[in-house]
Formats: sequence, structure tokens, C-alpha cells
Amino acid sequence: MRENKVRTIWNDGGAVVNGWLGIPSSFSAEVMAATPYDSITIDTQHGMVDFPDAVTMLGAVSGYSPTPFARVAWNDPAAIMKLLDAGAYGIICPMINPAEECERFVGACRYAPVGYRSFGPARAVLYGGPDYAAEANTTIVTMAMIETEQAVANVDEIMAVEGLDAIYIGPNDLAISLGNPPNPEPTAANVIEAVDTVLAAAKRHNVAAGIHCPHGASARHKIDKGFQFVTIAVDFRLMALASASEIEVARGGNA
Repeated sequence: MRENKVRTIWNDGGAVVNGWLGIPSSFSAEVMAATPYDSITIDTQHGMVDFPDAVTMLGAVSGYSPTPFARVAWNDPAAIMKLLDAGAYGIICPMINPAEECERFVGACRYAPVGYRSFGPARAVLYGGPDYAAEANTTIVTMAMIETEQAVANVDEIMAVEGLDAIYIGPNDLAISLGNPPNPEPTAANVIEAVDTVLAAAKRHNVAAGIHCPHGASARHKIDKGFQFVTIAVDFRLMALASASEIEVARGGNA
């Protein structure tokens, strides 16, 4: 089965730099995949991407080095299985709160006897290889999002779920849950404390910790703190930031 480079980087003690796609376009997906990200996540929750878009985007990413991931819209086994069958090598699942929800999520990503994923890897076997059925359970990455006060309180139980590979902090929803305005860079004391609590738990349970970051400097800071999976913004935000910067230069300002 084709290598999951995210697992390889983690096994080597490194950190994954992840790209995020919210534009429903195979061309923009290919442009992002042609840059040196370690992985690329197609966002079907808050991006403008539906399943047919995701399939064409997975195809575009597949010709390049980054490992293709997808974020599902919810903890829905049907959606999880379809994206895996389409060739996603990792699934990021939002709003995991009690451990039972994590068990349901992980089970949908694994074939029996360790899970209940239905067999039918239509495109996945083209991307992964003819031994996909035998190797998928140990190759696919499961990543549960920790983004509520309840999830932080249950973090040890969530991370103890067998088959969970990683967690992913959503800073905006976590800030809202803790009574603060949304902020992609945690600044409120209780949000920073929650992030540190989750990171410490991940280290205790030998689970990789991921987080969404607003820019590269934030991602570097999170890696230095011990995060092993960092996302830099999202494709449409990067496009807007680059455009604004070049417009400022064109109008006589500073870059």
C-alpha cells in the first residue's frame, strides 16, 4: 500500500505541515498540492466542498507529494466511509466530545474485526494499491477534533480510545465554548490553558497533537510547543492575504 507520509513523519519524530482546501476546485487543489506541504486536507465541513468536488480534488492531489486527508462535516459513518473509499488517507472528525463518539468515529475508519467500515474502496485501491484491504487499518489516520469545554474535560477518555491516532484542536470553536469570541490564535487565558491541557494529554497517551493556525509563524510556535500536525490557514484566506499584500505594494505602501 502507498506510504502514508504523515505516519512516517510522526514515526521519525517530526511535525507535519498541512495545507487546507476550502475552494471546490481541482485546479486550486493541484496548485496547493504542488507546493511542499506534507499533507493536504479537503474540508467538507466549513469549506464550499461537497462529495463530487472532493473526489476530483483527491485526484488532483494524488499526483503530488502531500498525503491527502479530508475533514468530514460531522461524525457520520456514511460520509467518513465515502471519503475513505474516495482515497483519503486520513479523516479529521469535528466535535468529538465523549469517548463514545470517538469510538464511533474510529470504528467507521477501520475494517472488522477492529471496526465496522464497510468494504468498497472504489478509488482508494487505485491510489493506495492492490493490498489496500490488508493494510488500510494500519495506514489510515484517525484524527478527532477537540474543540469544546466538554471535550477538554473528557480528553483522557477520548485519547484512550483504541485506534485513535491523533487529535486536532479547533481554536475558534474552543474559544466560543469557553465563553470567548472566536480567535484562530488562542489569546484568552482559559483557552491557552485548555490547549496546554490537551497537548499534555496527547503526550501522555502517545497520540499526535494537531492544531489549526492562522499563519506560518503561529505554526512554527505550535511545533516548538510540541504539536506534530499544524495547518496554515486555508487556501482562500492565503489567496486573500497575498492579494492584499500585493495591492498594498502596488499602491505605494509596504509589503
